[in-house]
Amino acid sequence: MDRRTMFKAAGAATLGAASAPALAQGSRTLRFIAQIDLTFLDPHFSTANISRNHAYMVYDTLFGLDENYNAKPQMLEGFTTSSDGKQWDLKLRENLWFHDGEPVRAKDCVASLKRWAVRDAFGGALMRSTDELTAVDDRTIRFTMKRPFPLLPDALGKFVAMMPAIMPERLANADPNTQVTEIIGSGPFRYVASERLQGARNVYQKFDRYVPRADGPAIGTAGPKVVHFDRVVWSTIPDSSTAAGALLNNEQDWWEYVSHDLAPMVRRARGITMRVQDETGTLGMLRPNFLQPPFDNPAIRKVVMKAIDQTACMQAIVGDDRSLYHTPLGFFCPNTPMASEVGLEPLKGPRDYEALKRELIAAGYKGERVVMMVASDYLTMKLQGDVVADSLKRIGMNVDYLVTDWGSMLQRRTNRGPVDRGGWSAFITTWTGTDWVSPAVHISIRGRGEAGYPGWNNNPRLEELYTAWMDAPDLATRQAICRDIQLACMEECTYYPLGQFKQASAWRGLRDVQPGFTKFWGVRPA
Repeated sequence: MDRRTMFKAAGAATLGAASAPALAQGSRTLRFIAQIDLTFLDPHFSTANISRNHAYMVYDTLFGLDENYNAKPQMLEGFTTSSDGKQWDLKLRENLWFHDGEPVRAKDCVASLKRWAVRDAFGGALMRSTDELTAVDDRTIRFTMKRPFPLLPDALGKFVAMMPAIMPERLANADPNTQVTEIIGSGPFRYVASERLQGARNVYQKFDRYVPRADGPAIGTAGPKVVHFDRVVWSTIPDSSTAAGALLNNEQDWWEYVSHDLAPMVRRARGITMRVQDETGTLGMLRPNFLQPPFDNPAIRKVVMKAIDQTACMQAIVGDDRSLYHTPLGFFCPNTPMASEVGLEPLKGPRDYEALKRELIAAGYKGERVVMMVASDYLTMKLQGDVVADSLKRIGMNVDYLVTDWGSMLQRRTNRGPVDRGGWSAFITTWTGTDWVSPAVHISIRGRGEAGYPGWNNNPRLEELYTAWMDAPDLATRQAICRDIQLACMEECTYYPLGQFKQASAWRGLRDVQPGFTKFWGVRPA
């Protein structure tokens, strides 16, 4: 009997009770099952989307992005630019307060942006074009540019990890390579550190001094962020059967990511709304370690590219429903302006594993241990990892398949040493489609070496193309450059794309849940 059948029997009795009101009369607490445990609280310290979602609870940004990725003033009253594009003056709104009771000042923003730019590639590009970033007065931030940077609002409003969170100057001035010791922002929720249970619970309290924007619709991260709950409690429930039971039994109100095998049962439950919130989907990747054998060998990396079966990876997650996954996946999110299928031939067609086994030996593989890491508490990652590990074994690799929890994997992947000293060879991870929409935010296609994303590929050609894209005058030129980036990534095997799949959320007793990544402003009791 499989897991779905077992749980169906246990869960059938709950379907009748599931129509009870999800939120008790007078209750102002929203109970939420988060996608994974929240390991990193610092908004500038992790590329994990769970850390980004947390950051938008606690922190605010100078600009927000609407549903079409257009930048709109958020913490700003407005801004002006000089005719030559070399000076930007950004003016803060009135009545902006930090959670510690201090007003938000321009100097806080300056310190926060400088800290963010050390950690973030888009921020780094902005600062390389900036001659001076100063606080003119308490409400005015000035960028004096070396050269025009028309994407400045887009950089300061980016909502993929790492987002440009504003924090008090006293915290922002700390070492950017060390996590901040207090989680103090100016966003719509205050983080209740005293109620945190590592691996189980995170709690957020409505920030009563938060003043939403007065204008525009609340779309994306732009517009008024109006909060209708006093508290939001995130629960970490790694077992999806237990999570489903908690939702159906009215113990939780919102399940962020419904597991695909339980989705039909959840969809049938009375009082449950289930839908795909982010149509850009979730994108899987296998990231190799360029510093250590065997993936320091370009010829070996190319053989592995031919072994990747994207369709098998996606069907392991969603089954045979072609509407729920997309292959072949390249290096940009499908159905967005920068995406194409140029150069993806090695990812198409059948795999000849016996031939690839011979190619691997010819490429110089000598039986080195391949430590491939995957998170056990992210079921979709684990399922992709199972397929990839099997493929690597079938071409003759000595795979040490390391299944661990998400937090431990994140810690280990910072180790740049050999595998016999706690290092690693490759890891599985996933991203939202918005993380791959353009080179401005897509950190995995960069070639920054040891200054870049774990894996640490050093590729001057990719960096040249990144700079050219940032300087491109129009959409057609940017699209052409992205085709060249994809060809370069296939040649380099910057990483191995594993496919795109759709993931649904489910909730009861709620309305006005925003599309896109998980956000808690605007959500109301039904």
